Amino acid sequence: MDKLFEKLRAVLYWISVTSMTVMLALIFFQVVTRYFFGHTFEWSEELARFLFVWVVFLGSALIMGESGHLAVQILPTRLKGSASGLLLEIFINLCSYAFTMLLLVQGAKMTSVMTFQVAPGLGISMSVVYSIIPISAFLMILYLIKDTVKIISRIREHCGSAAISDRKAEVGR
Repeated sequence: MDKLFEKLRAVLYWISVTSMTVMLALIFFQVVTRYFFGHTFEWSEELARFLFVWVVFLGSALIMGESGHLAVQILPTRLKGSASGLLLEIFINLCSYAFTMLLLVQGAKMTSVMTFQVAPGLGISMSVVYSIIPISAFLMILYLIKDTVKIISRIREHCGSAAISDRKAEVGR
């Protein structure tokens, strides 16, 4: 399972890097054509903007897979290794599921609603642009499932070590 997530991370990374590179090249191309020829292609600005949106959403999924999302770490750090820390981790995981499911459902709705609208510069359906929202939400859910499996294994370890210490206490009496 870890190999699958490593490959997913590599794919997301290279798609993000490639998209960012193309976006920067397009913006440079725009500046050069505007400065030297006094003309820009409207599709290039639009494509750069769409690529930026895709990079942000794919990057969000990528960062979630690396547990690099923005978080206040004071309380989780202090409670790490305790039962309270485990409960906090479960709560954070459940909140992440709620947000990501909201993103998935509303992103899918937005994608289906935008099928009628066409991007003026590129002539593509805006649903193509908005489709990254449910795609990234799905990827985030995959990473959340991976995190949930880790939490469950820590719960089992915690319960197992608590049972062993209870048995030792009974034997010592």
